[in-house]
Amino acid sequence: MKATGSLLPNDVAPPPAANRGASAAPPVALKLKRPQRRSHLKLGPVGRCLLVAMVGLVHLLSLLPDFVLYRLGILAGLLGFHLDKRHVKIGLRNLEIAFPDLTPQARLRILRGSYVNLGRSGAEYVRLGGFFYRRLVRKVRYEGFEQWEECVRRTPGRGILVLTAHFGNFELLPAAHAMNGYQISLVHHTQRFLPADALMTFIRERAGVEIIRKHAAARAVLRALRDGEMVGIPFDQNAKRSEALFVPFFGELAATSSGLARLARMSGAAVVPVFIVRDPNHRTHRIVIQGELDVQRTADVEADLLENTRRFVAAIERMVRTYPEQFLWTHRRYRTRPRGAPKIYD
Repeated sequence: MKATGSLLPNDVAPPPAANRGASAAPPVALKLKRPQRRSHLKLGPVGRCLLVAMVGLVHLLSLLPDFVLYRLGILAGLLGFHLDKRHVKIGLRNLEIAFPDLTPQARLRILRGSYVNLGRSGAEYVRLGGFFYRRLVRKVRYEGFEQWEECVRRTPGRGILVLTAHFGNFELLPAAHAMNGYQISLVHHTQRFLPADALMTFIRERAGVEIIRKHAAARAVLRALRDGEMVGIPFDQNAKRSEALFVPFFGELAATSSGLARLARMSGAAVVPVFIVRDPNHRTHRIVIQGELDVQRTADVEADLLENTRRFVAAIERMVRTYPEQFLWTHRRYRTRPRGAPKIYD
């Protein structure tokens, strides 16, 4: 993850020392050292009109008070749970793999909670994309901030690879971190519907997140790491066979990108798991920063890539086991199968 301005916005207070860890001031190495680069998409006339319409709609909806916006989000989540038969079926299949000992009713409750979490996140996304978006940062606090500070002290000038997932309100994680004044870049896979991708890019960059397009990510990530910056990589999606390593995720082999392990090996950067967790009150969040993962580096490159990818996925699995209702279960995580293995999904 990488960042925005070296000074905090006027209406955003830095996170209190008690919430951030040992240090009350951000490490210099995490502050922005150069102007933010913008990610540009080429849209045609129709695409530009759609983008303007979507931006206008988000701003209009953001005028609704929180108690209305959250209720609309919960309603949308529940409607999705009851009407989205295809993805509900995928989610239940994933939960059957992850929690075989649970009853079908218990797995259904987890999936319902996941949809409601997605609805709440949608309401917050409207707030993030509309007016008064900087106020959202007041609802986010840090847990374990000293882990980052320790990484900066231990590996100066190597940057940090932030391992994260589609968990909690995953869009709020990089945005809140950037609005708190810290450097943050995010590796992003361009969506097929370009106006929606442009909207997502607009919202992220306005908050101060720098976007690194996946098709040209390796060089940009290594450059950012050499500058001592942080780069966030969502690591819970199915990978194409050409770039996949098969490692266990809840006991089932999942096609996982080898990119993070390769970047860690080439750069020597620390790999730190970071997740945003929704609090029990459902309105506030914690950015949970865990300890640096031990990265294996031996003469056997391929064995190291496989083992390190396994460790990275295991870190995500541990978090999902703790808060299963906050994970996005509707992704076909096991779509790409090892050769000869039976299909997971119909």
